[in-house]
Amino acid sequence: MQFSRRRFLAATGTGLALAPLPAWAQGHGMAHGGRHRLPKGPLIPAGFGVLTGQQIDLTVADGLREVAGRRGLGVAVNGTVPGPLLRLKEGDEVTLRVTNRLHQDTSIHWHGLLVPFQFDGVPGVSFPGIKPGETFTYKFPLRQSGTYWYHSHSGLQEQSGHYAPLIIDPAEPDPIQSDREFVLLLSEFTAMDPHQIFDRLRTGEGYFNRQKTTWTDGYRLSGAERRMWAQMRMPPTDIADVSAPTYTYLANGLPALQAPEFLFRRGERVRLRLINGSAMTFFNVRIPGLKLTVVAADGQAVKPVTVEELQVAVAETYDLLVEPDGTAFSIVCEAMDRSGMALATLTTTPGQRAPVPPLRKAPLLTMADMGMNHGDDGHDDGGGKARTSMDGMPMRDISLLPPDVRVGPGIDMVSMAPADKMGDPGIGLRDVDHRVLTYRDLAALVPNKDTREPGRLLELHLTGNMERYMWSFDGQMFNAVSDVPIRFAWNERVRVKLVNNTMMAHPIHLHGMFFELVNGQSPAHQPRKNIVTVQPGASASFDLTANEPGDWAFHCHLLYHMHGGMMQIVTVMGPEGTK
Repeated sequence: MQFSRRRFLAATGTGLALAPLPAWAQGHGMAHGGRHRLPKGPLIPAGFGVLTGQQIDLTVADGLREVAGRRGLGVAVNGTVPGPLLRLKEGDEVTLRVTNRLHQDTSIHWHGLLVPFQFDGVPGVSFPGIKPGETFTYKFPLRQSGTYWYHSHSGLQEQSGHYAPLIIDPAEPDPIQSDREFVLLLSEFTAMDPHQIFDRLRTGEGYFNRQKTTWTDGYRLSGAERRMWAQMRMPPTDIADVSAPTYTYLANGLPALQAPEFLFRRGERVRLRLINGSAMTFFNVRIPGLKLTVVAADGQAVKPVTVEELQVAVAETYDLLVEPDGTAFSIVCEAMDRSGMALATLTTTPGQRAPVPPLRKAPLLTMADMGMNHGDDGHDDGGGKARTSMDGMPMRDISLLPPDVRVGPGIDMVSMAPADKMGDPGIGLRDVDHRVLTYRDLAALVPNKDTREPGRLLELHLTGNMERYMWSFDGQMFNAVSDVPIRFAWNERVRVKLVNNTMMAHPIHLHGMFFELVNGQSPAHQPRKNIVTVQPGASASFDLTANEPGDWAFHCHLLYHMHGGMMQIVTVMGPEGTK
C-alpha cells in the first residue's frame, strides 16, 4: 500500500494547509508578536552529562539562562544546555522516550542518523510533533558509527538551547585510534527572543551587522570599490546575518571567559569530536602551535589530512587528531565574520591557560562572491530596474535561469558564473599563510558501495531576496512547494547540482541519507556527507543513491534561512512504488 505524506498528515491532524505556518515553523511559547516572558526558577546550567544504554528518557522544558551576564529564555533537554551527550553502540536497537514539558509542541531530529522516516523528527513532514505533556517514543536500530548531534526541528527552539551531542561507537574496532577524546560543541547564546531576531531580519536584513563600511573604517577598499558596493546597496561586510554582540559564542555551553578545559598528558594522541550546533554561525577553528589531522567528516571516516585550520559550517561535524607537545593550547573558534569567538583549552594542568590570539580583521566579500563576470549589460527584467554593479553588470539577469525557476520578488540576484568551488576554504580563509581544509582534501577511508554513474542530473537553484529576507529553492519558498516534493525512484542514482544565486554561503542538509561530494576524488572515494556548503555565487554537486524510502527534509541549516523558506521535501519511493 502506498503511504503518502498528505495522507499521513491528514490522519494525524497536522495538514499544512490547515495551519497558518507549516508545523515545523510554529513558535515555541511566544506570546503575541513573538515576545516571551522569562520564566522564573533556577538558572539552566551549562554543559552536559552522558547517557548510555538502549533505553533513554529525555525531557524537554524551558527555563532561564544566564551567559556572560545576560539572561534569556532557554529550552533545555534533561535540564541542561546543551542537552546530555548520548553515547550509543552501533548494532543496538535504541528506544528514546522524549517527554515534552513545554507549553508548545516540540521534536527531536537525530541529525545524520539513518532512521525510518517516521522517526526522523520533523513535524509536518515525517511525524506530527510532540504535544505539551505528551511522550513520543523513537525506536530504531543503529546502523552506523561516528560523531553526530540532535536538536529540535520545531519553530526556533534550536536557537534557545535545544541541541546536544550524540556519539555512536563502532561495533568493530574503531579505525580512528587515540589515547583520549573530547567533545567540543559550538553554539551561540542570545538574550533576544529568536522570533524577534527573525522579525528584525525581515524588516532590515542588515540590522545586526555591526561591521559596516564607514568613511573612517580601516578596510582595504579603493574609492572605486566603495562606489561599486554603494551602487549595489550592499555592504561587502555582509558575511553573517546575526553575529556578536547579539550573539555570545559558546563552547560546550560556556562563553570564552569560562572556556572549558580538556586535560591531557604529554605524549598522548587526542581526538576532538567537533560539532557545530549553532543556529547561524560558521566557525573557523584552529589551535595555534598544533597541526590538526582531519579523520572524519559528518561522522564518516576520511583518509587523514593534516591542516592548520578549517571552517566548520553550521551542523557539520569533524573529528580531529592532535598530538600536543606542550602544556597548554587554546582552541580558537572564530566566527566567520570575526565578530567574536568561542574558546576551549587543551592543558596538562587545571587552570593553566595558553595565549589567546586577538580577533583577525573582518573579511570582505568580493565580486567573485557575487558570481559576477564581465561582458553583459544591465537591463530591466520587467520586475523593476535590475540592480547592477558599477560596470553595468546585471545582478538579476533572469535569462541565466532555467525555466523551472520561479521568477518573482523572492529573487534579487542571479549568479552570472557559478563555478564549482569545492577547493574554496571559505570566506575569510582564502589569504591566510597556512594550510586550510577544503572539500577537495576529503576522501572516503572506506570505499563507497555504490559507484554507478548517475542516471540523471537534477539542478536546484538556491535563491533569495536579502532585503525582504526571503529564502527558497528555485524561487519557491517551502510553504508554496510542500506538496510538490523532489521525487527519487527507489535505488536511483542521481547527481544533484546546487547553484547558489545569493551572496550568502548556505550549508545544505539532506535528512535520512548520505551523499558523496563530487570533489575530484574517484567515485569509490568521494567523501560521504549529509551537509554541503555552497559558497556565494558558486555551485556544488553531490551523487546520491536513493535507498532510504520515505519523506525527508532538505534545507539550508542556517536556522533563519530555513524558517524563511529555504526548505524542500525529498520523497524516495520504496520498492514497487511504495514508501
